[in-house]
Amino acid sequence: MAIHKILVTGANGQLGWELAQTTSAYPNFEFVFVDRNAMDLSKPDEFNGIFELFNPDAIINTAAYTAVDKAESEKELATTINAAAVKQLAHIAKERNIPFITYSTDYVFNGNATSPYLTDTTIEPVNFYGQTKAEGEQLAIAENPATIIIRTSWVFSSHGNNFVKTMMRLMKERDALNIVGDQKGRPTYAKDLALASIKMIELLNAGKNIKGTYHYANTGETTWFGFAEKIKALAGLECDLTAITSDQFPTPAKRPAYSVLDTQKIEKDLNMQIPHWETALQECIKKIQAS
Repeated sequence: MAIHKILVTGANGQLGWELAQTTSAYPNFEFVFVDRNAMDLSKPDEFNGIFELFNPDAIINTAAYTAVDKAESEKELATTINAAAVKQLAHIAKERNIPFITYSTDYVFNGNATSPYLTDTTIEPVNFYGQTKAEGEQLAIAENPATIIIRTSWVFSSHGNNFVKTMMRLMKERDALNIVGDQKGRPTYAKDLALASIKMIELLNAGKNIKGTYHYANTGETTWFGFAEKIKALAGLECDLTAITSDQFPTPAKRPAYSVLDTQKIEKDLNMQIPHWETALQECIKKIQAS
């Protein structure tokens, strides 16, 4: 079946927004973007009507409950959006026999590793948010084995709320900041992830057999402190940064100490080279400063 019309959920999120910025480069696809007002993921029982209305040939689900700390108290809502809704989308995709791409997180891992996590590494979330995303993965694959899951980490963009924009704002407001320096991961530019996602759709459209779990993050690894130092340098900001431990910055949800994702599978299957996170960050900061 040829893919023409693609339904994208989460239009106002970082990834949904970045996908919308790239669509003009893909005139052979018609993208339909829906935000929370048009399609509320906390109401999975309403999805069928939306699909009858739009009748898409593929689904890219970028919508999610991403408030990691809040998830510890808003358990029911987080579970509905990240697990029940994803299961329902997988079910609809199977019924309609159309591709379904959804996203997960480095937080499905326990953080105890010392080498990058492979796509088939055992999952063991350390917080409730990670638990809901892991559940969403398992329910979707069980419901529809053709589901494509892309796990990603430390997402940033010139749009929405993220570490890069928060740091740039705080560095302008304050003389000094304490940043956690003992958590290691791979930052991901939502624009690069958007381009990889569309490449996946193109390959599916060409009949390539792509399914299962993938990892996508920009190359290179760093800590939040290292990330902040690079933001400061590239944005030309003045602020004293001090590295602290996770223990010195307690949060309601525990964070994995090590969540570096191995991206070899997606690089091979999509025949693509992933840009380094510092290169991606430079591009993103230029966009933020220009706006």
